[in-house]
Amino acid sequence: MSVRAAVLGLAGVRSEEFGRLARQITVPAMVMCQWDDEVAPRDSVLALFDALGSSEKTLHANPGRHVQVPLYERQAWEAFFARHLGRAASPAPGT
Repeated sequence: MSVRAAVLGLAGVRSEEFGRLARQITVPAMVMCQWDDEVAPRDSVLALFDALGSSEKTLHANPGRHVQVPLYERQAWEAFFARHLGRAASPAPGT
């Protein structure tokens, strides 16, 4: 089995080694950033996004602290994986 897509976030580049490893990630990637995150500061998450080796990457940023990720972002993760893994996304609640 191989990795075909990745959702990363709520973590950032914390060392040279971490940045080097991030450059090796070349699959489609989505990165989450909570703008007021007290655990993973936004500058380290932006450094992670920049370091990724993927030519297909997206950054989702929301206001709030580490544990305040909006529900709709979780649904976006599912849709991202469904799109890249070839499965139909589940319909959003109420649709």
